[in-house]
Formats: sequence, C-alpha cells, structure tokens
Amino acid sequence: ELAEQINEEIARLARFTNLRSATVYGGVGMGPQVSALRAGAEIIVACPGRLLDHVQRGTADLSHVQTLVLDEGDRMLDMGFLPDVRRIVAQTPRDRHTMLFSATFAPELDRFAREILRDPERIEIGLTAPAQTVKHALCPVAPDRKTEMLLALLDSTDAGSVLIFTRTKHRANRLAKQIGRTGRGAAVLHSNRSQNQRRKALDAFRTGEVELMVATDIASRGLDVDTISHVINYDVPGSADDYIHRVGRTGRAERSGDAITLVTPEDRNAVRDIERALGERIAVRRIEGFDADATVPAIATVGAPAMAPTGARRSAASGGGRRRTGSRKGSGRR
Repeated sequence: ELAEQINEEIARLARFTNLRSATVYGGVGMGPQVSALRAGAEIIVACPGRLLDHVQRGTADLSHVQTLVLDEGDRMLDMGFLPDVRRIVAQTPRDRHTMLFSATFAPELDRFAREILRDPERIEIGLTAPAQTVKHALCPVAPDRKTEMLLALLDSTDAGSVLIFTRTKHRANRLAKQIGRTGRGAAVLHSNRSQNQRRKALDAFRTGEVELMVATDIASRGLDVDTISHVINYDVPGSADDYIHRVGRTGRAERSGDAITLVTPEDRNAVRDIERALGERIAVRRIEGFDADATVPAIATVGAPAMAPTGARRSAASGGGRRRTGSRKGSGRR
C-alpha cells in the first residue's frame, strides 16, 4: 500500500519530466512488474523480498543505482527485513547516495546504519508526538461492552471517514461483520487479506465508498487518507509508539481529528505509557449508558462527549504549523 502511495506521488511530481517509476512488491503477479522494469524506470519503489526476487531472476539490475532510500527503518527491523536489505545494499555501487529514514532508532538499527553509511549526517525533525490538530480521549468501558460502545459512538457522530484499530486479524474480521449487521459498510485491512483485497478496501475507503475501515497495525504507518476524521482504538495499542502511529492517521494536512481509545481497567499500564510519551494526561470522557461499566484509575474525568454530536463537526484547523507524526530521523551520505 505504501509503495503504491509513493508511486502515485512520484507520478504527480514527475508529470512534466521524462522520469519513469515502477512499483515492485509481493502478493501480485510478476509479469507487469517485469514489463515495467524492462521498459526502463529511473525510480523503483520496492518492498525488499520481491525486489530480491527480481534481482535473482535478472529482471532488475541495481549496479547503476545512484540513490538508495530506505524508509520505515524501524518497521523493517521489527519485521525481520534487515537481512534482505543487506543483500540489496550489496547489489548497489559503493559510491551511491544513501538515505535512511526511521521514526525511532533502536540500537540494532543504529548498528545497521553504521554498516551501510559512511560518515553520515544525522537529521532529526519534530518530536515523537502526534500532530497538534489531534484531540485525544479515553472512553472507559467493560471488556464485554466494547462493541456496543463503538456502535454508540458511531451513532452519535456525523464523522467523516473513521479508522478503527484492533489488536488481531480475527477481531478485525469479526468486528467488521458486527458493524455490517447494523447496515453500515466497513472495509477490512490486515495482512491475511490478499494484495488485491487490500487495494480494493483502501480504494473504497479513500473514495468514500465506505466510511469505516477496521484494521490491524498494518494501517498505522504510511496510510495517507486526508479525510479520516476519527481514529478509534477498539483495542489499546501494544506500545506508545504504536499509539502515536495509529492516531497519526488523522489530523493530517492541518485538518482537525479525534483519537478515541476504548479502555478497560486492565489497560491502566498501557495508558500510563501513552500519556508519558505524549507528555500530558488524556481526558477521560464518559458515554451515556456506560458510566458504571469501568474506570481508569488516577485520571481526572472530563464530562464532554467523546465525539462531536451530529451536525457539530469541527472545521479544519486554520493557520499554524503542523508537526509531522512521530520523530522522523534520517541519516544520509553523499
């Protein structure tokens, strides 16, 4: 999904140039990619595994690469892609220009950077925090009433596109079916879906054909849909970093956005970690009919509704800058 998004931006930027680009990723047939590579492409946007397949088949030649960009370094580390990336780097000239981008730099990623970069310049932009246009809220709920609360939230708002995060693929499928029984359409996005299924789901969500998407953390990075007005964490994310990436899907391009997290008493430690990363307490907002369900200890209660009522959506933020979601750190060498 991210490769296609980047390629679309390249196509727009290169519209009046002779630059050609091609995408290379798994889950789809090799044929169209081979044709695009043989036709010639100045820019290749690729996922590591499929790019190595093309190199091994002789349909991609990296020996003349001038610039190598490695994005989402921390994610590639988490997913075990660094060995593949090392093999790709070995196919490129030593005098290339290399850039490595990452939201965070774990020690192993720092070691990897020292391997592939010579005398790099390190650039840090922004803070590890969501955009200032995002408004955060915690909604206490009993574990067995989370779906009921989610549906109540959806009923009480005139939201735009809503992205709902779950912890597991099974729960994403189940929740989308439960939402569907209420007459709403909901797309599903997770790694067990085929590439074509994921593309169709994203296209439907992006165009507004469906206004709800239920996803795992596969959608927390790179997904760029400007119309997302609300992010709802049906399940509390596994880490503060994951929270920041999830809620960074809203409040983009100076638009306002809401990040709502359904919390049970068992989520206390996770909430504390998230608040520590944000540097502030998150307001607790009670939903009518769920007041006695659960509590979030040691956090002050704010009596405002969790989502703007129908007809009272906030307009896009005007004026002022917007911090990029997360800390984008880059290392480059010329």
